[in-house]
Amino acid sequence: MNKVSRRGFLTATLVAGSAAAIPSWAGAAGASSTPFTLGVASGDPAPDGVVLWTRLAPDPLAVDGRGGMPERPVPVQWQVAADEGFRRVVREGHTLARPQYGHSVHVELHGLRPGRDYFYRFRAGGEISPAGRTKTAPPPGARPDSLAFAFVSCQNWYEGFYTAYRHLAQEDLDVLFHLGDYLYEYGVGATGGVRGIALPEQYLKETFTLTEYRNRHALYRTDTDLQAAHAAFPWMVTVDDHDVENNWAKDISQIDTEPDQDRQVFLQRRAAAFQAFYEHMPLRRSALPQGADMRLYRRQAFGRLAAFSVLDTRQYRDDQPCGDGEKAGCAERLDPNRTMLGERQEAWLLDSLGRSHTTWNILANQLLMAPLDHDASPDVQSFGMDLWDGYAAARDRLLTGMVQRGVRNPVVISGDIHRSLAAELTTDFDDPNAPVMGVEFAGTSISSGKDGADQDRIGQIFMRANPHLKFHNVQRGYVRAKATPDTLTVDYQVVPYVSRPGAPVSTRASFAVEAGRPGLHQTADNPPVGVRFDPDVAGPLDHLAEQSAR
Repeated sequence: MNKVSRRGFLTATLVAGSAAAIPSWAGAAGASSTPFTLGVASGDPAPDGVVLWTRLAPDPLAVDGRGGMPERPVPVQWQVAADEGFRRVVREGHTLARPQYGHSVHVELHGLRPGRDYFYRFRAGGEISPAGRTKTAPPPGARPDSLAFAFVSCQNWYEGFYTAYRHLAQEDLDVLFHLGDYLYEYGVGATGGVRGIALPEQYLKETFTLTEYRNRHALYRTDTDLQAAHAAFPWMVTVDDHDVENNWAKDISQIDTEPDQDRQVFLQRRAAAFQAFYEHMPLRRSALPQGADMRLYRRQAFGRLAAFSVLDTRQYRDDQPCGDGEKAGCAERLDPNRTMLGERQEAWLLDSLGRSHTTWNILANQLLMAPLDHDASPDVQSFGMDLWDGYAAARDRLLTGMVQRGVRNPVVISGDIHRSLAAELTTDFDDPNAPVMGVEFAGTSISSGKDGADQDRIGQIFMRANPHLKFHNVQRGYVRAKATPDTLTVDYQVVPYVSRPGAPVSTRASFAVEAGRPGLHQTADNPPVGVRFDPDVAGPLDHLAEQSAR
């Protein structure tokens, strides 16, 4: 592959931008002068490369879902350099942004050096994109001194500003994990909720079609704080329910009042949601949807220090038991034939964990795996059926399987619940003397649930009813972590509000896990000064009832 210099890239831009090559979107109503209104991103880092992403959309909110682009392929040039000034270009090439994929671009790079920072950019129609930073994974046999990562989930656009992403973009990370609910399918409201932005009528209704999902992704992607976080480091992503529809399971819609109760109709909706998700994420071709199917579960090792198993807890699961929701006395959830991951994914996960030689084995999982009893009374247990609690036997198989295979230092990271939780995992949660075999860190939302508070009534119940829980908080934010050969340290980063921009960030609590000694050690506790408790701030849990600005 030929290399081009920074000067050559800019010269080509000037030539392409001449009057003879004016882009076809120029002058279109609502169109920007640049097609890179949705930013750039990288993802799925491997030792020899990453995926580079952008989507051409000079009019990103065009109601026809085309982003202001013509119905024809458009050439795009990409460039990768070893320095931020693009003086040392190491890879470059051309590709086509095709209309059938929303004029998105997915460049799978190979031949880069492992464990290195790189910078990348795109050019189309005489315009140069913002530059992004990415990083390759260490080589397979390497023993890096540390790995810095973070994880996020649940970013309801109309319920809060993405201030947490602005702070996150300043972190020095090797990789970030998004655990689902990148978007919410509900209408955004006449004024965009807290955003106070009037949008076309098409944005006020729930998403069902490819055009509608494309437009919802584009709306979220116009946020500059989100763009900054995407451009700062590589991401690994997966879906949860709201990326398609609340609490969907396999080919089953959960909402009785919606027009997709027929399974074939729902699969059409799922196919539309998956295609739009792929079009807006830095995913490899192996994740390209085949109709309503999308392969998202995968594993990536970072030398011999840590390996991440990114899971899919939606496409292959059985329907939620006992009619979904919060239930007491639901025997169906204990059925050993029920599955959360599906037979193939479960076998793949246990097999890969059993063969792993890394110090830390981390499951990037959408839903809280630890039991979460919603009733503090001693004689009643009540669980959310959408969580792993609704698939208790499948959870037991997984945790027991890890112990039987001698999996080293298992850690679960999860999202969905709009709360920060830290838990110790065991193969028998009913036995207070059962040995701890792993830990779980559940991260709060970026914005879903609005401002939140330090504690609320539901959190108090959780802490009383679940002795394996060691921490709870209801503010918004993200989780930052650092793995070394000896220790995993985790910081819960929170912002005091998201209903307006500009919130500061602080470390609410920190934990350490020692390699070879499963269990949580809290190293910092920083409760906010002043009012800490609001009994009703969080309202119903996400998996019990939805709050929306519809």
